[in-house]
Amino acid sequence: MNIEIKIENSTIGYSQKDLIDRLNSLSKIESSGLEERANSLGSRSIKNPLKLEVIDFLISLLDLTTLEGIDTKNKVHQIISKALFPDKGSDLKTHPAAVCLYNDRIGIASEILKEKYSSEKIHLAAVSTAFPSGRASLTVKLQDTEDALKSGADEIDMVIDRSKFLEGKYKEVLEEIETIRELTHSYHGRLKVILETGELGSNQNIKKASFLAMLARPDFIKTSTGKVGVNANPVTNLIMMRAVKEFYLSDRVQIGFKPAGGVKNTKDALKIYSLANEILGNLWLNPDFLRIGASTLLNDLLLQRHKIITGNYANPYEIGIE
Repeated sequence: MNIEIKIENSTIGYSQKDLIDRLNSLSKIESSGLEERANSLGSRSIKNPLKLEVIDFLISLLDLTTLEGIDTKNKVHQIISKALFPDKGSDLKTHPAAVCLYNDRIGIASEILKEKYSSEKIHLAAVSTAFPSGRASLTVKLQDTEDALKSGADEIDMVIDRSKFLEGKYKEVLEEIETIRELTHSYHGRLKVILETGELGSNQNIKKASFLAMLARPDFIKTSTGKVGVNANPVTNLIMMRAVKEFYLSDRVQIGFKPAGGVKNTKDALKIYSLANEILGNLWLNPDFLRIGASTLLNDLLLQRHKIITGNYANPYEIGIE
């Protein structure tokens, strides 16, 4: 089946030369002291009971994720149950924003939600466009995306073609993002664009890729797939948050931000919160514009929450998702 998406009224209107000029005009990143600055901004002390409030907020930002070849129907059911009821019997009044799965698991997840949890609300996010490599034709990527949307996904996490970006084929990368965006939005879904920052080669390239993706007007830009050695880290998060804010100030379009991969514990998540609070500000401090992709983070957030409330340092969250 061939899917044809025609962009009749492109919001971009950029030629390849325009894109080169725009990306080359971006201010240069001074790498000296960048890590120290990122760690400094991300280490602001948060005291109890505010820390409890922040932990609850961080839980509401989570895209609880499982992206393994062994994701059976039972495991999908477990992660949905964990996302909807992360701490049964406690006073926790929130839960993760979404469950993030491979696109062929979305239909299973949708059925489980309808059959078992029809009164509950949670987003279903599908990784798409030949995740994690992005090595496929646009026709395949469109089919991949539409399969997920038809199965019940209301959020798509696509990956850019890093080789095309590194070869300077900016127009092709931009048009691909815009085409996937149009398809996703036609199903009233939201699009997150994964840059795979660990493969981009430099901090300046991370900034350029952030701006290139944002020119296509997705709903979020995202750091990583979680499938390479270098994923979200304080420096990458700082660069991308600054890019998001700079783009908002220059183009007057608010784009969300999602760090993913390597966000394993509450300390990591608190650094993201502190950076977002410092750089992006209140407009971004909600699940519509800030998400965190993680698989093990939820249990640690619940553990730290338990410690604050009870003072008991025993771990009641050993089991997790199996």
